[in-house]
Amino acid sequence: MLNMACEIAGVPFKNPIVMASGTFGFGKEYAKLYDINRLGGISGKGLTLAPKAGNPGVRVWETPSGMLNSVGLENPGIEYFLKEEAPYWEILDTARIVNLGGGCMEDYRIGAEMITAHEKKLREVGRCSIDIIELNISCPNVKEGGIAYGVQTETARQVVREVRQATSLPLVVKLSPNAENIAEMAYMCEIEGADGVSLINTISGMKIDTRSRKSVFHNLYAGLSGPAIKPIALRMVHQVAQHVKIPIMGMGGITTASDVIEFIMAGASVIQIGTYNFMNPRAGEQMTEGIKKWMEQEKVSTLEEIRGIL
Repeated sequence: MLNMACEIAGVPFKNPIVMASGTFGFGKEYAKLYDINRLGGISGKGLTLAPKAGNPGVRVWETPSGMLNSVGLENPGIEYFLKEEAPYWEILDTARIVNLGGGCMEDYRIGAEMITAHEKKLREVGRCSIDIIELNISCPNVKEGGIAYGVQTETARQVVREVRQATSLPLVVKLSPNAENIAEMAYMCEIEGADGVSLINTISGMKIDTRSRKSVFHNLYAGLSGPAIKPIALRMVHQVAQHVKIPIMGMGGITTASDVIEFIMAGASVIQIGTYNFMNPRAGEQMTEGIKKWMEQEKVSTLEEIRGIL
């Protein structure tokens, strides 16, 4: 019997496949294509305290083996999500992760308090819509989207500590590849009470229009994702796994079941699929089947047998 089950901070994942924030909406659209309850989890569109219109101009640009995005955390705001989208999450049979961003310390704290209060009321009557908060301190394409917090460990410590005090929900911190020392950053998160870390976010990149002599993006730079960044992401997940005991959500350029297995071998507990959702809208469903097939072929009965073997 194959067992693909995983766990983070007491939250069960039926398999290690999680849809990454910003690539899956809140799940409704993809649910029209396949049964998303087959997924291990969903990390919803990144939320901020107030609604954000996002960046003007070009938002997505295809690159060799990847894409640049400068969406700018466009989202309806936490209040709208809790009222209009969270009820749909109540009926899902998969781990539900809220991705929380902010422009200042107060935004993060108030946002975490709102999400926690909402969930507390639901659980008092035997209901549930949110399992984990994923704290985004590393959005590279928003001027006030967390980048200042995600680079320096001591600055990041302040926001992690603030949010940890503001919520009783499991807390996973999403790390930036631009961190001065990503292993040190992850260890700090563990010390400050985080229940896990997720990495990596997109890598800052650029595209210039040679005719206009300008960047194609309004904010000059954008976030690079896709297969091109996978070797970097895999290396960073492995480095972090050597320094922390808390679970890791690995992500960055995953497009095959073999990629998933590599990240688990490097030390990830679960993985997140992002850009590949745009390449293949049925990615989650097909990836789950791919892992099952690999386990059968390799005679691996549980993922614990291979997790962190490097």
